[in-house]
Amino acid sequence: MRTSILAIIAIALAYTFYSNFFADRSVAKAGEGSVNFVLTDLNGERIELEDWKGKGVFLNFWGTYCPPCVKEMPVMEELYNEYRAQGVEILAVNAAEPELTVQRFVDRYSLTFPIVIDKGRNVIDAYGISPLPTTVLIDEHGTIVHVHQGGMTEEMVREFMERIKPAT
Repeated sequence: MRTSILAIIAIALAYTFYSNFFADRSVAKAGEGSVNFVLTDLNGERIELEDWKGKGVFLNFWGTYCPPCVKEMPVMEELYNEYRAQGVEILAVNAAEPELTVQRFVDRYSLTFPIVIDKGRNVIDAYGISPLPTTVLIDEHGTIVHVHQGGMTEEMVREFMERIKPAT
C-alpha cells in the first residue's frame, strides 16, 4: 500500500514538474489562425481583431514594468506611421495594469497606435503569452506568421513589419 501511494505521488510530482517547466503551453503558433478578441482602447473605442483582416497586425503584449517593453515602444511608434500607410497595424495589449498607469506611460512616450488593457488577462491566456514582451505577427488573412518572445531592436521591428505587410 505504501509503495502504491509513493508511486502515485512520484508520478504526480513528475507531471507537475514537466508541465510547469518543459511543456510548451503557448497557443499562438506560426501557421495557425489568430484568436479573435474584442477589447476597448484607452479612448473608449471598441477594437476587434477580426475587423483588421486585410491588414498585417503587429500584436504586442507588454507591461509598463517590463524594461524590454519600455525600450521597444518608442521604436514601434517611430515605425508605426511609416508602416500604417502600407497596411500594417500595431495593437499593444497591456497585461492588466491600471488604466491610469498605462495612460501615463502612453502620454510620456507620445504613443499613437492603439493600446488596449487586457483586464482579465483573457487574451493573454488565449494566446498562451509568457513572458512579456511577446509579439505575434499576423498576416492579412488572419494567420499567425511568427511569434517572438523578448525585446526587439529597431531592425527586428522593421523586419517583422515587412513580413506582415499585405501584398499589393
